[in-house]
Amino acid sequence: MTEVAPALPRDGALSRGLRRVLPVLSVLLAIILIWYVAAVAMNARWERDQAARAGVEIALPDLIGKTLTQDRPVLPAPHQVAAGLWDGLAGQKITSRRSLVWHGWVTLSATLAGFGIGTAAGILLAVGIVHNRAMDQSVMPWAVASQTVPILAIAPMVIVVFASAGITGLLPKAIIAAWLSFFPVLVGMVKGLRTPERMQLDQMRSWNASDGQQFWRLRLPSSMPYLFASLKVAIAAALVGTIVGELPAGATAGLGARLLSGSYYGQTVQIWAALFAAAILAAGLVMLIGVIERLTLNRMGLAR
Repeated sequence: MTEVAPALPRDGALSRGLRRVLPVLSVLLAIILIWYVAAVAMNARWERDQAARAGVEIALPDLIGKTLTQDRPVLPAPHQVAAGLWDGLAGQKITSRRSLVWHGWVTLSATLAGFGIGTAAGILLAVGIVHNRAMDQSVMPWAVASQTVPILAIAPMVIVVFASAGITGLLPKAIIAAWLSFFPVLVGMVKGLRTPERMQLDQMRSWNASDGQQFWRLRLPSSMPYLFASLKVAIAAALVGTIVGELPAGATAGLGARLLSGSYYGQTVQIWAALFAAAILAAGLVMLIGVIERLTLNRMGLAR
């Protein structure tokens, strides 16, 4: 009797995971390699000038080693940024003014406050625009025009106006964050509320559904995917607005303050560490919105 050879096992979850991770790792390694080359090229001038003043020749291996270990490099090497980021996150007490966790919390609190204000404003305006033709023709053009003014021009004015009224701290930064975050929510929500087709609306009317019932049972559920997509953009925009709002007033707390103090004293490693901390914070917030999106859409039966 002929024996049948066992079938080869199919690729498991591990191999599928590797196929997904390898392209990302390849791109990451390429970026790190380019970064190291750029750091050597941009920091080499200082080392050559120092060698020329001392009247000595500097060999290429020594040049590379010194360009990657400068205290105040033009472009920090990846390992320097990683060390600065680790020191800011885990090497300091959370209550220390040198801790990126402490500064990150200051920025996060204003970001969430501005995101909440911007989201509420965007949703309310979207509902009004969809249900009122006058608002559609008047509010939407002004909302679009509001985003053409550079935030760098608005932020100092907001800070100065609130400071003249004796209001400092979280609120001015939250207003700037809300300015940037309300527009994505407004556009996404308007698109989502207008998603139901005419046939669906006519069917609701044939059931004698009121405008409120049409909104809660048809328009609002249909808008959820669009709303969450816009919320991911809005939370990142709110973080940018908060950091920008921390710059004009010479703030002493927040990731924007770390960027500002680093630029004052030429601490480029500190600047890059704060930038990466802001990027990590933004990624975490977007991921949190994604988790809430999946839970909400699954509960509503709208998961894709």
